[in-house]
Amino acid sequence: MLEGKTVVLGVTGSIAAYKIAGLASRLVKQHADVHVIMSKNATNFIHPTTFESLTGNKCMVDTFDRNFQFNIAHVSLASRADVMLVAPASANIIAKMAFGIADDMLSTTALAMTCPVIVSPAMNVNMFHNPVVQDNLIRLSRYGKIIIPPENGYLACGTTGDGKMPSEDVLFDYIVRQIACEKDLAGRKILVTAGPTREPLDPVRFLTNHSTGKMGYAIARQAMLRGAEVTLISGPTELTPPPFVRVVPVIRAADMFEAVKERWESQDIIIKAAAVADYTPVQTAEDKIKKKDSDMTLALERTRDILAWLGQHKKEHQVLCGFSMETRDVLENSAAKLEKKNADMIAANCLKENGAGFGTDTNHLSLISRNGLEDLPMLSKEAAADRLLDALKILLEDRKTGKGGDDQ
Repeated sequence: MLEGKTVVLGVTGSIAAYKIAGLASRLVKQHADVHVIMSKNATNFIHPTTFESLTGNKCMVDTFDRNFQFNIAHVSLASRADVMLVAPASANIIAKMAFGIADDMLSTTALAMTCPVIVSPAMNVNMFHNPVVQDNLIRLSRYGKIIIPPENGYLACGTTGDGKMPSEDVLFDYIVRQIACEKDLAGRKILVTAGPTREPLDPVRFLTNHSTGKMGYAIARQAMLRGAEVTLISGPTELTPPPFVRVVPVIRAADMFEAVKERWESQDIIIKAAAVADYTPVQTAEDKIKKKDSDMTLALERTRDILAWLGQHKKEHQVLCGFSMETRDVLENSAAKLEKKNADMIAANCLKENGAGFGTDTNHLSLISRNGLEDLPMLSKEAAADRLLDALKILLEDRKTGKGGDDQ
């Protein structure tokens, strides 16, 4: 994921410094070239040898290290870095960065950086809320630095409040967001629906399907990594929502329709990957339906067809993509759906194909549009999501230049 990327980690004097060892290891496992710079106080909490063993690079502390290979270490590293994370960021380093003070290796390198710089404050709650620290963070934000809000929790000083450094996962996500992908979808708004819906019969039972939401969540994550502003409307799943994505949880098909209807108009691309129920009970019992000796008949009614509604109402600049999971005649049924729903693309797959059904980590998509058929190989859902976004980006660019034809 991060092959060929250079990540600089700045570590200052905080008990949370030990957490950065796990982050450094994780980044290396993703094939990043990781360099760690420590303040002198940070070495009281974790030894530089730890980072050198994990990264394979010398851990720098002294600006004037005579045993180091670079002629001007801070300038050389700053020119190669793709991203810098200062974590834990003490009040001291925040003040230095805010006012351009460069009196050690860490502050000097931070000042020389031209790549994105992320700052994760970690300190006592009263220090964090001190107006001086808050003003310095505002100043850093004004200079384009990315500030990770600290978490509220139990602190090393024995108090509880804001000032706790976020988990390794959060820090990792901030780094990946900056450097994992080219930001070719920056400025675009993308709406994705994902997961199943649940149509309640009574307080105990509901009608649903086997969708896990994995494909829709992968699309939302990849679109976010490529710079898009993403809204994910999700039915009930067991998945962790992608970071930096606006998530709208829904339960029923009617809920999803209303959520889409409320947000569709401002979107550039709409991808309807959710497996929405086609039918819902006419009535939902207020109490549990008791078992009887006789058979039971359920009265069902059609739900609103979200894709068809979007196809009827979409704007000239918008690109609409639906999904089609079939068990037979995949291409024929999906091509018919493209026309019937007035979509711009249908991503079709076959439930009976190994690796392409519900709950898998892979998928085999056939992308059907009025430009023809693009049959993708079996890919991870993340890779399939990227290929789908590539195709939709082309359709969007054609639409902007007038090459896409009329859809209304």
